[in-house]
Amino acid sequence: MTPPPLSEVEITEAEQQLGVSFPQEYRDYLREVSAGGALARLERTGRGWWWAGNDEEMRTLLAVAFPHPDSYAEADDELVEREPQPEAFEDETAYAVAWRAWADEADRFEELKTAGSVAVQEHGCGFSTLLVLAGPLAGTVWWDGRATCDRIVLLSLDHVGDAHPVRFGEWLSHDSWALLPPDWGPRGAPVPVIPR
Repeated sequence: MTPPPLSEVEITEAEQQLGVSFPQEYRDYLREVSAGGALARLERTGRGWWWAGNDEEMRTLLAVAFPHPDSYAEADDELVEREPQPEAFEDETAYAVAWRAWADEADRFEELKTAGSVAVQEHGCGFSTLLVLAGPLAGTVWWDGRATCDRIVLLSLDHVGDAHPVRFGEWLSHDSWALLPPDWGPRGAPVPVIPR
């Protein structure tokens, strides 16, 4: 059953609790279409407003600007290069301690890659569509493909020409799979997220 839309009062309350302003197109969706439906449901929880299926531990990063993936590519490569290797340690305990510290740093780095965004749609196999809510890219929609390629990629109407990320309203008319870069396999025909 599709959840009913939210009222303007509920949307404003959610924005205030979460510390972000929703893009106008997303506000319109919440108010005119549904609090969820084809998207992750925005609902009241025991800790306040949050999206079903999203990790509530990410709440602290929601108001932090979403980083463009190009901005951390070099740091990502450097982190991978620093992974401790067993042969560099005299005993297994020292290696385990060093590796755990590195893994904690890597986990935090991964969390920061989706700061300022929320998964609005899950696609299975670890893939999801992210709606950016904070920073210069607010209102745009991205593909979280880290499950297979360790990358977050832009969803675009034109990957050959002026590849810019789609905005939420554009995405509703196309579906994520149809907006992926060509190297993600054959592009499917646009199937609207919300049939009109």
